[in-house]
Amino acid sequence: MATQQAGLDANALNQLFLDARTHNAWLDKPVADDVLQQLYALTRMAPTAANSQPVRIVFVKSREAKERLKPTLSPGNVDKTMNAPVTAIIAYDTAFYEKFPQLFPSRDMKAGFLAMPAEAREKTAHMNSSLHMAGFDNAKLDAAFFPEGKWKSNFLINLGYGDAEKLFPRNPRLDFSEACRIE
Repeated sequence: MATQQAGLDANALNQLFLDARTHNAWLDKPVADDVLQQLYALTRMAPTAANSQPVRIVFVKSREAKERLKPTLSPGNVDKTMNAPVTAIIAYDTAFYEKFPQLFPSRDMKAGFLAMPAEAREKTAHMNSSLHMAGFDNAKLDAAFFPEGKWKSNFLINLGYGDAEKLFPRNPRLDFSEACRIE
């Protein structure tokens, strides 16, 4: 018999959906490597198709790496990204199926994925590594950070301690009737 799980309390829901914001300005406070390791420890627990775990992350912290990132950014994202303590490049491994013996040891999942067309495998990898923030040139970024071609960038996330005093007012959202239907 399945157990019923309790929903998130109001504080957790507010933190996730009402209080969370996109920051454009950052406090002068570094993000420690152990915080990035904790973020990945949570991220890796998200469900993926057949436990494929295709997401690959490069945490861009050093000034040299930021300078490699800069020419890939859209003009409107340069300042906020260059000033963020960390920018996470969320990528996906096009050869994610190579990890199946480790990630799905009870069955030969690799053979099934190798039997798929390459486009279907790449779509699986892309979809299972997603959230979303664009505003950069994927091809330029891939050339700068993934020249071997096995990993491909999906989106960027700026990480740091945002300056709440410099937040823009929240923009409007679509009503249910404008964005959803029930059939």
